[in-house]
Amino acid sequence: MTLLNVERIKLFSTRSPYWCLAAIAVAALGFATLFGLVENGDAAIPYLFLRGVGLGMSIFMVLAALAVTTEYRFGTIRNTFLGVPRRPKVLLAKTVLLALLGAVVGIVAAVASYFLAKGLAKNPPVPLELTTWDDWRQVVGYGAIFAIAAVIAVSVGTIVRQSAGAIAILLLWPLILESLFTLIPTVGPKVGPWLPFAASDKIIAPTTGVANLFQPSGGPDALQGLLVFAGTGLVLWLIALLLLQKRDA
Repeated sequence: MTLLNVERIKLFSTRSPYWCLAAIAVAALGFATLFGLVENGDAAIPYLFLRGVGLGMSIFMVLAALAVTTEYRFGTIRNTFLGVPRRPKVLLAKTVLLALLGAVVGIVAAVASYFLAKGLAKNPPVPLELTTWDDWRQVVGYGAIFAIAAVIAVSVGTIVRQSAGAIAILLLWPLILESLFTLIPTVGPKVGPWLPFAASDKIIAPTTGVANLFQPSGGPDALQGLLVFAGTGLVLWLIALLLLQKRDA
């Protein structure tokens, strides 16, 4: 707990986390407001108006990566390792802290966006009620996505160690690299839905209804998507741990 508290103090000792959290709030609530007001909420479907929360996930990954790369940039990581010689404990503390913070941020942003859109939409195409597990999964599932995304971001930051490189990878991977892979004939459409970030989208995707039209056919279900995304985070974390122990600070 002491090491977790130390990492928390270091994380919030700069302005960047506050700016990132503010940007996540703007993205999440902005999308919810837009879909809730336009045409009296005719397009206010959870899968669509919660896209702003998904955008916030990319911002949170930047925050998580900077929690690692900033220490390398300013050389404070050496002091960290002098104070805690067992490097796996440092990486674990950073990962746990960012994953817990991500889970909280993801759930709060999704729930706030949901009820904002519900309050604004006068004519939603689907009932905005959290009555079934499928309804809840589309909202609280963002907590799991943010937490795993934090693990991936911390791992990439540890592997790359440079802010610009880590941020570029984390932003280009889901937005461009996976999209380009799906364009490969024959293989792309089959394998594409199983790629990590595409699979993570299944965690919060509806199983029935109009929004299902926006989902590619085939691929994993919600549980399989969660396992693929979590497995990716675990593999990257183990690689990061191996490199952390072998390389100089």
